[in-house]
Amino acid sequence: MDRFRKIDALKSKLDAYRPLPPELVRNLRDDLNLRWTYHSNAIEGNTLTLKETKVALEGITVGGKTMREHLEAVNHREAIHFVEELVQNKEKLTEWHIKSVHQLVLRTIDDAHAGVYRKINVFIAGADHTPPDALHVPEEMKAFISWYREEATKLHAVERAARVHSDFVKMHPFTDGNGRTARLMMNLELMKSGYPPAILPIDKRLAYYEALDLAHTKEDFEPFLKLMIEIVEDGFRPFFHALGIRP
Repeated sequence: MDRFRKIDALKSKLDAYRPLPPELVRNLRDDLNLRWTYHSNAIEGNTLTLKETKVALEGITVGGKTMREHLEAVNHREAIHFVEELVQNKEKLTEWHIKSVHQLVLRTIDDAHAGVYRKINVFIAGADHTPPDALHVPEEMKAFISWYREEATKLHAVERAARVHSDFVKMHPFTDGNGRTARLMMNLELMKSGYPPAILPIDKRLAYYEALDLAHTKEDFEPFLKLMIEIVEDGFRPFFHALGIRP
């Protein structure tokens, strides 16, 4: 489709340079994982700056910041490492994978609910969409996995990743940590298909929330897909810069 033509061209250009030099991969991985962790946590209200996130990941306590904020940084990095293992093993998404990612996101922060579907009804502050009743979460998650295995494979990788993200957040299966988990799952799909991780920057938070709400309440998926295409395209830039080539 025309909407994916530029992305497909960017991927073809990057693929022509693969396998990438190991030292370049290490440097890019460290930078991407730091920025991914910072932006994903910042979207959820974590006040660590990018530099403070780097320090926290090095095991140094940042003055004036809460223990939860430090744990969110470390946990997110560990969740990325788990996602990278799934990519290496070419794993298809399962409920166990989703619960495992979520368990890492909330580890030590809220162990009672980490990796456990919510037992209460929830509301998303500022959103028109209301997630389904807690009683329906298990069956909706099973239907989500069935859709992923049967229908999602027919979609372009970027659209599939965006739908995984959007549909998961619509269900809001956990009491907390759904956004971070959704963005990790989105990148799991992208990375398995050979795309760089897509980082949703904090300055797009409002557009992100508005696009999700449109998808969930009006079934208008286009604004969200457009936003996802933009950040996927941006994800190629660090690689081309490191390789010294023009996009």
